[in-house]
Amino acid sequence: MSAMRPLPRWADIVLLPLLNLILAVAVSGLVVLMIGQNPLRAIWTIITGAFGSPYNIGYTLYFSTNFIFTGLAVAVAAHAGLFNIGGNGQAYVAGLGAAAVALALDQTHWLLVMPLAMIAAAVCGGIWGFIPGWLQAKRGSHVVITTIMFNFIAAAIMVYMLNRVFKPPQMMGPESRVIAEAGRVPQLQEFIGFFARTPVNLMLLVGIAALVGVYILLWHTKFGFAIRTLGHNPTASTYAGMSNSRIIMITMTLSGALASMVAVNEVLGVQARLTLDFVADAGFVGIAVALMGRNHPVGIALAAVLFGALYQGGGELQFVMPGLTREVVVVIQALVILFTGAMEGLLRPPLQGVFMVFGPRQKTTAIAAASTRTEG
Repeated sequence: MSAMRPLPRWADIVLLPLLNLILAVAVSGLVVLMIGQNPLRAIWTIITGAFGSPYNIGYTLYFSTNFIFTGLAVAVAAHAGLFNIGGNGQAYVAGLGAAAVALALDQTHWLLVMPLAMIAAAVCGGIWGFIPGWLQAKRGSHVVITTIMFNFIAAAIMVYMLNRVFKPPQMMGPESRVIAEAGRVPQLQEFIGFFARTPVNLMLLVGIAALVGVYILLWHTKFGFAIRTLGHNPTASTYAGMSNSRIIMITMTLSGALASMVAVNEVLGVQARLTLDFVADAGFVGIAVALMGRNHPVGIALAAVLFGALYQGGGELQFVMPGLTREVVVVIQALVILFTGAMEGLLRPPLQGVFMVFGPRQKTTAIAAASTRTEG
């Protein structure tokens, strides 16, 4: 019996996630039906809630921006055989650097504040990713365990810094003072009227640039080749003269720097202040985004928009259909993550079988056999 051949790249990145998504939507529809609601109406409400108006599209893209950064952070590490689940903590710590720069320079122009805040955030987030990378490379501590623990450490640091350093004396809640208008990242509505009254800002363009940059890094640079070699076979990378420990540390630093851009989007672009839990678990959603996108920038872009739509459309669903509570929306989101992430291989074997039967090589063989029979 012949072994299954891998799927074509386009089918692995686009077709298989699409089929998994359809399956997730079907199961979600059954859940909605069990509650006594109309599943077709619920699905349509999510779609229109995410894309039905410029306002809804703007919010969908705002959520998608965060998921692009955290999805790329997971993907870069995954290509090196690392599983970075510390995006929350890395973005959290990055918020301290971004806020410090923005609050210090918010009376100047955003053209100065934004790049400096991005650099400060990338340094803080990169360091928070570098430490688990160093621990794995030099001490053998598994990066999954260390990044989990660093999420909790980052949360504790944030509570202390907000209450003891950033919070003004007259402020009751744990948050910094408001960043002046001049120091904030401009929202796209200032340039494109289509996005009026929405929080999507210039960080969306930075996210698109990050997608292109990660693609170039991984598939068109020597270091990107080293990352993928390490991920495929650490022994082979060692025999090729590559320093695995160096690659691990640099990769985790890059991963943390990518996750840190969530802080710039939220602190300077949307909240205009440093607050508790501004990350809102975008780091964990980024894991599902990277898994669904097959760790490829194109797939990550599509998956980020999908999860942005689920967040925005799910919020609209609660208002349009009061019988579907927030918990049901979370269940629908969880089912999408389950089928597109954890169970992404469920439909792979049958899809590979289809390509085995109808693939180009099989078609050529069938034509040749038919021709032989005709000549005979």
